[in-house]
Order: sequence, then C-alpha cells, then structure tokens
Amino acid sequence: MTATLLDTAPAVDVDPKAVEQFLYHEARLQDEHRYDDWEALWAAEDILYWVPTREGADPTREVSYIYDNRSRLASRIRQLNTGVRHSQAPQSRLRRLISNIEISASDGGVAVESNFMLVESRRALMTIWAGRTAHLLQRSNGSFKIKRKVVTLVNCEEAIGNLAFLV
Repeated sequence: MTATLLDTAPAVDVDPKAVEQFLYHEARLQDEHRYDDWEALWAAEDILYWVPTREGADPTREVSYIYDNRSRLASRIRQLNTGVRHSQAPQSRLRRLISNIEISASDGGVAVESNFMLVESRRALMTIWAGRTAHLLQRSNGSFKIKRKVVTLVNCEEAIGNLAFLV
C-alpha cells in the first residue's frame, strides 16, 4: 500500500474550496482537541488512519506508529477524552498549517494530498512535525467523510517523540 493516491487518478469534478475548507476544519478540530467532532468526520465503517514508520511501508508486515481501523480509532478517541492520559498531561497546544493541496478522482471517492506543518508546545518545549497527508474522502450529504488518512512524517524513519495527540 502506498501513501500516494494521486498518481493513478485524473482530475475530479469537485469544488476545490469545499475540499480545502474540509481539511482546514479537520485541522482545527484536531488542534483544539475536539476529538468527538473529529471522529464524526470519519465514515461509519471500513476506515484506515495510518502513520507509517517509513515511506512505502507495508502495514500488514511492518510496524506503524499508528494503524487504526474504526474500532481502534474509537478506542483512541475514548482514551484521549478521559483527560487523564499521562502522555498528554498537560495537553499539547497544537497549531497546524496545510498547503500544496492536490485533488483528484479515486475509485472510492476524492483523493486529496497535502503538506502540513504542525507546531506542538508542551512543557515549555516546541516541536515541529511536518509531512504529507493523503486523504481518501467520500461524499456524504453535501459534505465529505474520511475513508482513509495516511500521514507520512518527514522524519518517519528516525526515532520520534510522543505521538499521543492526533497528527
């Protein structure tokens, strides 16, 4: 499974502003720790939230930082919502920037790739996370739902710090 969705699909007839607004909204929900609202952006079933440890990884044969299906994602959200998750006490302050948004058609919906930079502030430390995100979105009642989200960190092959928040 590769992280890129754009190489095989032609341009799609979708409003790019609507896609951009969806990505910005998702980022704000994550930055503000609005986990239930963020989870509501996901499709009901057959989803994948994946943060690989290297580009081109095979998640069925290699370890991943995150490899969540619907059940595991719901469990992760429940843990974050307790407010007592030691790895996030105190909670990280987060802000992310999204750029280079590319949109194309895909068999399962709308493929979107973008670059991001995420600034995390926690316990007087600032950490910058950066990478490329590949979303597979499906249309649902005039908006979008996330079917797949693959976040490939720039430094994914290096030892990284705590990913106890949502990237």
